[in-house]
Amino acid sequence: MSGEVARVYRDLVKAVVKHVGKEDHKLHFTDFVNIHAHKDLLFSYNIAVDRTEEMKRVLGKSAASVGIRLPEVYQP
Repeated sequence: MSGEVARVYRDLVKAVVKHVGKEDHKLHFTDFVNIHAHKDLLFSYNIAVDRTEEMKRVLGKSAASVGIRLPEVYQP
């Protein structure tokens, strides 16, 4: 990770710990941030991953936020 990305990531984890807490029954929040933040970073850098499904998910969420649903695409 570059220095700036690592700093942002550390700040994010610190914020989760500060606002959610670090008790054992709340650790799944920091685990979620660690796993998903890392995955999102890989996607954002486009490191040898197929982004088709990710883009479908993002577009679907965007469409849903304004009350529409994207049509299913026919694949033979």
